Amino acid sequence: MAKVIDGKAIAQNLRNDIKSQIKEMRKTVPNFNPKLSIIQVGEREDSSVYVNMKKKAAKEADMDFELFHLPTTITQFELLSKVQALNSDPKVHGILVQLPLPDHLDDRIVTEAIDPKKDVDGFHAINIGHLSKRASEPAFIPCTPKGIIELIKSAGISMSGKKAAVVGRSDIVGTPVFSLLTKNNCTVTLCHSKTVNLPEIVKTADILVVAIGSPEFVKGEWIKEGAVVIDVGTNAVEDSTKRAGIRWVGDVEYRAASQRASHITPVPGGVGPMTVAMLMQNTYLSAVRFANESRQRAINPLPLQLLDPVPSDIAIALAQKPKPIKFIAEELGILPGELELYGEYKAKVNLDILERLSHRKNGRYVVVTGITPTPLGEGKSTTTVGLVQALGAHLNKIAFGCVRQPSQGPTFGIKGGAAGGGYSQVIPMDEFNLHLTGDIHAVTAANNLLAAAIDARMFHEKTQSDKALFSRLCPAKKGKKVFAPVMLGRLQRLGINKTNPSELTPEEVSRFVRLDIDLNTITWQRVMDTNDRFLRKIEIGRNDTEAGHERMTGFDIAVASEVMAVLALSTDLKDMRERLGKMVVASSKSGEPVTADDIGIGGALTVLMKDAIKPNVMQTLEGTPVFVHAGPFANIAHGNSSIIADRIALKLAGTEPGETDDKMGYVVTEAGFGADIGMEKFFDIKCRSSGLVPDCAILVATVKALKMHGGGPEVTPGRSLPEVYNTENLELLGAGCDNLRKHIENAQKFGVPVVVAINQFTTDTDAEIGLIRKMALEAGADDAIACNNWAKGGLGAVELGQAVIKASSKPIDFKYLYDVNADIASKIETIAKEMYGADGIELSDLAKEKIATYTRQGFGNLPICMAKTHLSLSHDPLLKNRPTGFKIPIRDIRASVGAGFLYPLCGAMQTMPGLPTRPSFYDIDIDFETGNIVGLF
Repeated sequence: MAKVIDGKAIAQNLRNDIKSQIKEMRKTVPNFNPKLSIIQVGEREDSSVYVNMKKKAAKEADMDFELFHLPTTITQFELLSKVQALNSDPKVHGILVQLPLPDHLDDRIVTEAIDPKKDVDGFHAINIGHLSKRASEPAFIPCTPKGIIELIKSAGISMSGKKAAVVGRSDIVGTPVFSLLTKNNCTVTLCHSKTVNLPEIVKTADILVVAIGSPEFVKGEWIKEGAVVIDVGTNAVEDSTKRAGIRWVGDVEYRAASQRASHITPVPGGVGPMTVAMLMQNTYLSAVRFANESRQRAINPLPLQLLDPVPSDIAIALAQKPKPIKFIAEELGILPGELELYGEYKAKVNLDILERLSHRKNGRYVVVTGITPTPLGEGKSTTTVGLVQALGAHLNKIAFGCVRQPSQGPTFGIKGGAAGGGYSQVIPMDEFNLHLTGDIHAVTAANNLLAAAIDARMFHEKTQSDKALFSRLCPAKKGKKVFAPVMLGRLQRLGINKTNPSELTPEEVSRFVRLDIDLNTITWQRVMDTNDRFLRKIEIGRNDTEAGHERMTGFDIAVASEVMAVLALSTDLKDMRERLGKMVVASSKSGEPVTADDIGIGGALTVLMKDAIKPNVMQTLEGTPVFVHAGPFANIAHGNSSIIADRIALKLAGTEPGETDDKMGYVVTEAGFGADIGMEKFFDIKCRSSGLVPDCAILVATVKALKMHGGGPEVTPGRSLPEVYNTENLELLGAGCDNLRKHIENAQKFGVPVVVAINQFTTDTDAEIGLIRKMALEAGADDAIACNNWAKGGLGAVELGQAVIKASSKPIDFKYLYDVNADIASKIETIAKEMYGADGIELSDLAKEKIATYTRQGFGNLPICMAKTHLSLSHDPLLKNRPTGFKIPIRDIRASVGAGFLYPLCGAMQTMPGLPTRPSFYDIDIDFETGNIVGLF
């Protein structure tokens, strides 16, 4: 008599094991949550029974389960769209479409639409194909065939060398079982109802699997003595002795076969329960695979072909073939559904990734700043890129650069692009410096929509009565007036606690509809991303239709818009919506702030910016990742790339629970201008908004700039450098190191380690480099390293990378420079004294008036964003090195309430650059043979 293989008991044990394994996994991966999603179309009773069995099993195994019960009328496109959505959902590890589907839907097309990595049923052609190949393994084995093999193993049967027969050749059972038995070293014959001499073949089988769908098709006398019989069939036959009038039988004549077989599965209670158990096991294994893949991050660097002399930036960039950006995403653990491709080499990353990676500990956070620069700049971007290349391509660390998107104004003006330089660049360099993914265009559109709305609102208020304004602002819909949602916020700010327009009194209607903007207080200008000095001051409203509504205004460069600062400082989409709505564009004649939401436009601005908030991912010349996002001015704004890009990079570079700190990656972000401006704003504005704490500051210095601070002649863009900058002069250099010393002291005020990066030029001598290093260490720097990444790529910044790794591992005592709740004047004075070395500040009458206004309006607790020259520690660009005995004059103070700061003006701030005599656009063109851009730098 054959031993019964109890599939029900074995399946229960498997579910218990899976539950225990999930519990064990959660000890090291707290967010480990296997999830099975099933799509059921229609109301078939048998399908509902099977789905409920799977739901119950998932609950027993402590898995998440989600059922999408869709109507029979669903179209194939709608069903495929649902499958695709589940494919892209990182929380879903297993997807199953309950078959059969209604006749108008194609089972094969729908099944093939499931991601093979989530095809826990194992029916996808890719998984079936891998199963049939001897040298490969599928992501999933079909559940019933997998359960069959598990039943044979549970009986203690060795399959190797045995003869096996499989009766039934379906894609779901027979053919996969044939492949699995072959993989287990059986000699297998695949049979079916048309096979000749089937009884004789069955009689030779040590292992018999029957899945032919015919009741008791295989007779007992066919069974070989001692064979193992696995009966997959489930057939209803009439039986008047049963209450239901039927009984269930398999494809094998059970009673007779039991007399000859050594082991046999019953029907029901044999293979059926194993199918569901294997589905749970596949879902668990899928979740484990996803969890492991998220830990397995590795950057595969691109080799550099270094040339001497170093070619032009654009020649180097064009010579390097970038990796497809989707490959970089795969290396970093960014899921396909989290990536939005913009061509082959750049993409946006969806903000949902932050939720998926919320359990990770952040990577190391490093800010790159610099000494007071010459007008040529000292190579912060080049150093940032070189350091990331060194960490990622040479020191085996996950490393991200986070940089600002450059404006096209300087690109076509005199400064050129901002992709770095030499063998430390972001590529494709042309795409980086031009449109990228259109974020600046979105900023321009949002800014100018608001500008148009301001003038339109003033026009309509001046030409209409309260009643007419109210009627148009709150038109009747189906005979009933309603407030737009954005209007409810304005009503609350006015202290009008009503939601029904018909309930407002005439006085309340007047207060609601009239912003009553004071023309002289409008701070909002139009913008464009082109240097155009003739738009700095313009008169608008000169057409006959706007007669009597003329006013003077102007254009700013697009990156000077507060919308750009909001983009950079927002922490998520909701935060950006709130900030855009809070932007103050003017004051009313009664002195109250007028916001974008008062105009009713905050939601529309957010819609224009909804894609721009997603950071752009690109790569360096060595294939290491770079986030390029936002590009706020570094004088009237804070001059740093976005908080969101930093946060995503820190999670991607971070560690999973249980991983050691040596697995920690690095995020290197750049702050605009010198440490007195960009670094201070990074700490006091950006870090205050983000809550992030940096681990290390890199201070970029050059021999050239320090010689200038030591008394060297003027450095002018477009002119050759005076000879003193190309020859050794230790006296001049030593004197200029006072500027370096002050910036080191400034960084130390925030409690972070400081590493000096000496951006080395070919004319710099060993003695000059040695002197800078000596003075930097004496001033308290943790290290000072010469780097030559411009000529050697990441290889030239390896020592800098090692110094950063060491410094970043030190404990820090981070602190802000000032208490944000102090009064406005005190905060300004603290920055002036502590950062610039000033004796104090001098407030103009206008500045004093603004302080009183902003304090009364409730903006006194905002951080301070000093708008001053970057060419001196003082307000005067002619005062070099480390000036003393001066006071900072504050001629005006303005508010970027949406961005979240006040910006005192220390001098005339130019927010619309002009074109020089010979702009760089003279050299920019297309090579029509190759299609490449030439002349960018």
